[in-house]
Amino acid sequence: MRDADMAGAVVAAERRVLGVLRGCGARASVAGAARALSFGGEHGALWLAAGLTCAAVDPERRAAWLRGTALTAGAQLASMGVKRVVRRPRPGAAEYAPLVRTAGRHSFPSSHATSAVAAAVAFGALHPTARRLAAPVAAAMCLSRLVVGVHYPSDVAAGALLGAVTATLGRAWLRAPGPTCPAPPGGGRG
Repeated sequence: MRDADMAGAVVAAERRVLGVLRGCGARASVAGAARALSFGGEHGALWLAAGLTCAAVDPERRAAWLRGTALTAGAQLASMGVKRVVRRPRPGAAEYAPLVRTAGRHSFPSSHATSAVAAAVAFGALHPTARRLAAPVAAAMCLSRLVVGVHYPSDVAAGALLGAVTATLGRAWLRAPGPTCPAPPGGGRG
């Protein structure tokens, strides 16, 4: 198979997968969940809020949660930088009418997928409950980008890979000893 034929086959396969998953958005419950994930994942907001919340309620690991949140934000920024270089247009609105508005017109990589997977990897390394919760939510967020019709499967896969690599490379920093928070005056008793 020639390179051009191979590329055409990949594009056709991506369009078929996107068509099937975008079709799932015809169900009101699926569309509502996908829209909610899209809204929560915009600019990594859900993941940044989760990391900051965990930092607030887990003083023993506060520094690590803050580093995990910083890794997630860094992955988000890296994704936005790659988008500006690649400049791949989003799927055509006529063919795959999107269920949500997007902050930008470029598709590759999916920043939602990048921040979701970065958070799942980083936060999952910090606490077993975070591992159990973040991974399925991150997977749902990745799929939601196809259901709402604003990304191709390769956009989501590339975003997920970028998020995983970013968080994995930062793991040593994530677990580095950090400053501990002093106990409140009076030993914490009110």
